Amino acid sequence: MAAIAERIGMPFMAWQTLIAMIGGELDPRTGLPAYREVAVTVPRQSGKTTLILMWMLQRVLGWGKPQTVVYSAQTGKDAREKLLDDLVPLLEPHKKTLGMRRVIRTNGSEKISFVNGSRIILLTGMADAGHGKTVDLAIKDEFFADVDDRRDQALIPAMMTRPDAQILTMSTMGTEDSVPLNRKIEQGRLAVGAGATSGLAYFEWSADVDADPDDPKTWWGCMPALGYTVTEDVVRHARMTLTDGEFRRAFLNQLTKSDERVLPAGAWDLVCKPDAAPEGQLVFSVDVNPERTASSIVAASAGPTPTAELVEHRASTGWIPARARELSDRHGGQWVVDGSGPAGSLIPDLERAGLTVHPMTAREMIDACGGFYDGVMDGALRLRKNPKLDEAAAGAAKRQVGDAWAWTRKNASADISPLVAATLAIWGATHLSVSSIYEDKDLAVI
Repeated sequence: MAAIAERIGMPFMAWQTLIAMIGGELDPRTGLPAYREVAVTVPRQSGKTTLILMWMLQRVLGWGKPQTVVYSAQTGKDAREKLLDDLVPLLEPHKKTLGMRRVIRTNGSEKISFVNGSRIILLTGMADAGHGKTVDLAIKDEFFADVDDRRDQALIPAMMTRPDAQILTMSTMGTEDSVPLNRKIEQGRLAVGAGATSGLAYFEWSADVDADPDDPKTWWGCMPALGYTVTEDVVRHARMTLTDGEFRRAFLNQLTKSDERVLPAGAWDLVCKPDAAPEGQLVFSVDVNPERTASSIVAASAGPTPTAELVEHRASTGWIPARARELSDRHGGQWVVDGSGPAGSLIPDLERAGLTVHPMTAREMIDACGGFYDGVMDGALRLRKNPKLDEAAAGAAKRQVGDAWAWTRKNASADISPLVAATLAIWGATHLSVSSIYEDKDLAVI
């Protein structure tokens, strides 16, 4: 593995060599791999991709017979992008040296084939995706994202007739929801503690739970790529930018809770300004919490920087049509409502009040959430500071929608109607054609 890495200009770091030496051991009695599975947990950006790639190449090129390697990631889409967008470009300059025959990019049939008959293919992530395949090497990348055993259910049966097969599990630590990875970590630590020399080879680089996350000595103790491909300045910037939990997970490789803030406090505070106010053409939005005990109205404008302000947050919902009419009479503007959310029932009342209402579709809602999150993280939007909005951001939760996500009201630890309304208003201001003029500098006191 190290020789291949050197040959194609991606030389191993010491930690990668260590894993290859031990994880690649053969039992001298049988000639089979000493370890059926090699599991590795390291911080982000440590060089997992290089190790995975060389492990796959050694298997397809140096095993003496055609091999089938299956690469998998957290989703089929992620696996496809990783293989075709990240790994293939690293291999193509060395096609002749590696004996690559061709790369097939057809959706559902993606693979890299070699002149010796070996191939690298994808696993879609479904429990039955491995049926009909015989697998010699299975790669489980980014295993922290798994919350069930579907990957193992797909891969392990496909390897049963291959006595020399191996599984390479690679991941950064996850959260308490990362059940399969957490179980593997427990098994690995027990194997190490028992001095096991077969079955499972386990490697972990992580900081002690009581280590100081701000101390560079902690970083040097758990980041095997520090000083090679990662610098202290990069880590220091990440410490300033990420939430404490996400920094610990990604850079210190520590298990974290699943209730970390979706919107990091540092990034949120940077976009919240006491004097921020929408200017020019306006879009309004309204949202209601699931219990219908509180409602929020937010106004937003598109430019030059998208800006939103929580105009009103009150109990119940009966006040909304009259207040909305009042705001519309003074400022004009369209209204945006999540058509499938709790506020969707208010759309007929708002329309009877003479307002122009845009019911958000599910697809638009997903786009709005992604755009709002990116705007906060990139510092590309502004919000008038408001304690109710701060509470909503601190308690927000998200739900997966395919490969994307949207705000969820069910698992939130606070009333997030101000945040949802701000998300809708920013989307409306930047996507809808509006014609209202904002004259007052403080909507909240209209």
